[in-house]
Amino acid sequence: MSRRRTSVLVAAALLTVGLAGCSNGAAPAVRSVPTAPPKATTPAPRVPAGHAPTETFAVGVRQLKLNRDGDRPLPVTLWYPALGAAGGTPERSAPAATGRFPVVMFSHGLGARPEDYQLLLSRWAAAGFVVAAPRFPHTGTGGDGNVLDVLNQPADVSYALTQVLALDTKADDPLRGRLDAERVAAAGHSAGGVTTIGLFTAGRDERLDAGIVFAGTALGVGTAFAGAAAPQLFVHGEADEVVNYAAGKAVYDAVPWPKAMLSLPKGDHGRALLTDGKALRVVSDTTVEFLRWTLYGDAEAKDRLPTDATRGDLATLDDHL
Repeated sequence: MSRRRTSVLVAAALLTVGLAGCSNGAAPAVRSVPTAPPKATTPAPRVPAGHAPTETFAVGVRQLKLNRDGDRPLPVTLWYPALGAAGGTPERSAPAATGRFPVVMFSHGLGARPEDYQLLLSRWAAAGFVVAAPRFPHTGTGGDGNVLDVLNQPADVSYALTQVLALDTKADDPLRGRLDAERVAAAGHSAGGVTTIGLFTAGRDERLDAGIVFAGTALGVGTAFAGAAAPQLFVHGEADEVVNYAAGKAVYDAVPWPKAMLSLPKGDHGRALLTDGKALRVVSDTTVEFLRWTLYGDAEAKDRLPTDATRGDLATLDDHL
């Protein structure tokens, strides 16, 4: 058996152990593995300086039915800035707000659905981002739970991104003229965090300008970050019972680009993303400021980020942005 084949099988076995409890309970903690020392950070990448919207938008939601290669159904939920009064629940198929908005691709955890993260993702949309979240065929709710399929998901996200961006020029589509293909980020939780890391390593998608990793690990996708500098924000609970905090920190340490890590001393594997409360508000405000800086080029948002991150003493921020 070739050395490459052996290493792939070992990584796959570790991935199975490490992510078996992503969405519904405890699992054996992922052990931290040694990584190469981080390279010197480079200047922030391609997005030119600008200003994020100061208004808060109403939020629309719709579904997009996709299928990669005919055998990988990928229904995508889209949350987007909409016309109407801000502050309400997302309205199905509401008319899109006027403007061109950056796109954020979001990947769910094992056994989860995009809708599980609506509290967080709708706040991103209300701040002026189009959020597209595919439901993966094997690791989503109702799938067969094959955690090894996580290794196929970076390609799923890239495919879904291509299809979502195509809506900007599609005749009669409600998002025609509303998507900014030059300002794109990826984010994901747990198994979706693995997927997101993969989009900047082995499956590097050069269209991505930034990434947010919630409770992620590099098992199976590695830490060979590649391509143009893409700032990264890691969010991890220090009491994570599924993906050991040290495993997430090891990946963060390997990132060679501008980066920050939001650590929640009392945070578990995902409650701060799924349940409304003070922790979710800190996470949502911090991630919004990060996206405003990385996708709108808003320097004032970057300046606000440390204050939002440490508000209420619920989290600490290791800031190398």
